[in-house]
Amino acid sequence: MRKIVLQMMTTLNGRLDDPLAWMGTVGEDQYRAIDRLYATYDTVLVGRVTYEEMAAYWPGALLEDVGTETNRKMARRMNDYSKLVFSRSGSEMLTEWNNVDQVVVADDDALAAYLLQLKAQPGGDIHLAGGASLARTVIGLGVVDTFHFFVYPVSSPGVAWFSGLARRYDLQLMGTDTYANGVVGLHYEPLRWQNAERAGNFSELLV
Repeated sequence: MRKIVLQMMTTLNGRLDDPLAWMGTVGEDQYRAIDRLYATYDTVLVGRVTYEEMAAYWPGALLEDVGTETNRKMARRMNDYSKLVFSRSGSEMLTEWNNVDQVVVADDDALAAYLLQLKAQPGGDIHLAGGASLARTVIGLGVVDTFHFFVYPVSSPGVAWFSGLARRYDLQLMGTDTYANGVVGLHYEPLRWQNAERAGNFSELLV
């Protein structure tokens, strides 16, 4: 079965919205790591606002004289991927781009059913790209299989990944990386709330 992978830049306090307000540089070593992850995807899940930001940037980045070779490789990937743009109403027209489909889901139950069906289809992994509202909703539905965070050494007020969840959400650390610009890469998989019991006191936490 395909996996839904949430992969994003974030801050120490978990902010995910408006990255230009807090994000520092993307070093070449970090960018290569991002590209390696992107090589495993063939589909991107995205909200309308974030889609329009992507459509405004990536087609131009396909030009040979724009950005680094890694950036141009990323641009080719983004152009080729299936891009699924989620909407509650479908009333907004989307900027034209290659391999784009608008998916209208009336409520969270419809979204969960669509994503489970998508995961059951053949293909590569599925990148949950945001924006904030879509990412938080999909996390809350419990259908994200893998998390890749690129954590910048900054705190910034804004919308956090896990804000709004109704209960504790346990993760298992699968790997870490560090990059020259001070960013830390964290790879997690969810534990499906199986460790969600509250300890009676601090001594119970000692092993």
